[in-house]
Amino acid sequence: MKKNLTVLIALWTTCVPSAALADPPPRSTYVLGPEDRVVVQAFELEELAAEPVRIDENGDLSLAILGTVHAAGLTVRELEIELVARAKRYVKEPRVTIRLGEMRSQPVSVLGAVNSPGVHQLQGQKSLIQILSMAGGLRPDAGHTAKITRQSEWGAIPLPGADNSAAGYSVAEVAIKDMLEAANPAENIAILPHDVITIPRAEMVYVIGDVKRPGGHVLGQSESVSVLQALALAEGLERTASPQSAKILRASGAGEQRQEIAVDVRKILIGQSVDVPLKRDDILFIPGSAAKRASWRVLESVLQIGTGIAIYRR
Repeated sequence: MKKNLTVLIALWTTCVPSAALADPPPRSTYVLGPEDRVVVQAFELEELAAEPVRIDENGDLSLAILGTVHAAGLTVRELEIELVARAKRYVKEPRVTIRLGEMRSQPVSVLGAVNSPGVHQLQGQKSLIQILSMAGGLRPDAGHTAKITRQSEWGAIPLPGADNSAAGYSVAEVAIKDMLEAANPAENIAILPHDVITIPRAEMVYVIGDVKRPGGHVLGQSESVSVLQALALAEGLERTASPQSAKILRASGAGEQRQEIAVDVRKILIGQSVDVPLKRDDILFIPGSAAKRASWRVLESVLQIGTGIAIYRR
């Protein structure tokens, strides 16, 4: 049965309340840090303007009357308790409230084959799957693993096989499909500030032309595909196909024109020729019987600009 990792993510995250992805984090869990902005209000102290105040790069928050307090590492509630203690110098029973203005201290970078790559803020505790969901889920051409890079100051990544040899970093890979299908749910680890999550593009082959299901087909891990297997993925030839004139278009180098390899698919189908293995990013072109000789160049151009090419997973 064909499975789409993006759909699996969507199914998984339905178990998580939507507020966990959209609402501000609970006051008791969000840990403040540099670049966060907070709004401090003390009803008895008019000197405290109800405007966002930035926590500086040292983690300090400077406030009128109350002075400088080290806010980094404290939750909002813990900072309120600290400021109430300071306000008691001026007011008998002070009431201090803090509201999060902007949360910038817990960035996580999500790169590669996701729908919304970029920097996302943790805003509380988040798992790997939740972060991928915040990044819009996986693209259809996403690979089978996620690479996590963590700064050593946050500790080693708690996964078997994590590589801690790189100076200042811990690096590990997660099998996304196994994690999503609950084959290995322990790999859905908590993501920490400044983690970098990279989703590589999957290895693919493309079948275009007079086939019933043209498009790109994602290869499984350590999987190779032959011409006949690629045709099977494309659900076979159209009646108007001219398989004896098929070509494999193979990249010969970065930025170079693809190499043409003639392949007589008709002979392969009837057992008169050996099946031909395809390499990563190969394009198998099956022309129509009345197609012009240059038609494949137009189709290749369409593929290169990423327009009109469907991508399929198994």
